[in-house]
Amino acid sequence: MLEYPNINPVAFEIGPLVVHWYGIMYLIGFAAAWFLAQIHNRRIDAGFTRDDIADLIFYCAIGVIVGGRIGYFLFYSTETLYQDPLRVIMIWKGGGMSFHGGFIGVAVAAWVYAWRTGRKFFDVADFVAPLTAIGLGAGRLGNFINGELWGRVTEAPWGMVFPFERAGTLPRHPSQLYQFFLEGVMLFLIIWIYSRKRRPTMAVSGLFLVTYGVFRFIVEFFREPDDHLLFVAFDWMTRGQQLCIPMILLGLILMWLAYRNAGKDGAKQTSTATSGAG
Repeated sequence: MLEYPNINPVAFEIGPLVVHWYGIMYLIGFAAAWFLAQIHNRRIDAGFTRDDIADLIFYCAIGVIVGGRIGYFLFYSTETLYQDPLRVIMIWKGGGMSFHGGFIGVAVAAWVYAWRTGRKFFDVADFVAPLTAIGLGAGRLGNFINGELWGRVTEAPWGMVFPFERAGTLPRHPSQLYQFFLEGVMLFLIIWIYSRKRRPTMAVSGLFLVTYGVFRFIVEFFREPDDHLLFVAFDWMTRGQQLCIPMILLGLILMWLAYRNAGKDGAKQTSTATSGAG
């Protein structure tokens, strides 16, 4: 059994200013996205200026925060959202952030950015997809430091006893670290390597949806279900798994459309070239 490090969630205090590690992880995610965007822009010649990238990251940051917060109450605490909708902005009263809500928020932000700049939505979405995994991984480290979203009880030698009353005294899977590895490290490597050159439009976005959805679906088997929801279907499916299914299906559809359209375009170009030669 491993010992939980029990890190202070507060990174530092300066007078009345209290800075939490979780907030720092968000800053790391946004900073990493900005840095990676510079590299990605050059390697595929996407045509973004530095100001374009700064604006895009700002739009996506707003989408993550607003979408993540609304998504938490929409997907995990719907009754609270109906009874007290202002609770969404009352961060001092608790509640969390939802990845799936944040994902929708980023999609909306990308659409608004594309509309305002005259770009196509999937050109923006495909550009953003490889930039996000570092932030996802950092967020899971923030969950681990906060001692939240722990795993199910386990007899595995790497199980941890989380020193919180609700977690009990039995060792549990450190599922936050599983998510850090899969949704952060592995997701980043897969999408970053795949997107190192131009792919058919929608393909990068599709692969991101499929890969994240599969990784999250797997990790949910090790993560403790939410107390107030438990299993939402079949006595084993969690809300997180339920939300990943449409992500995976949409991702598969996008990849199929991407390569089908690319095949049609290639066939047209070949036909045109052949006709010209005749």
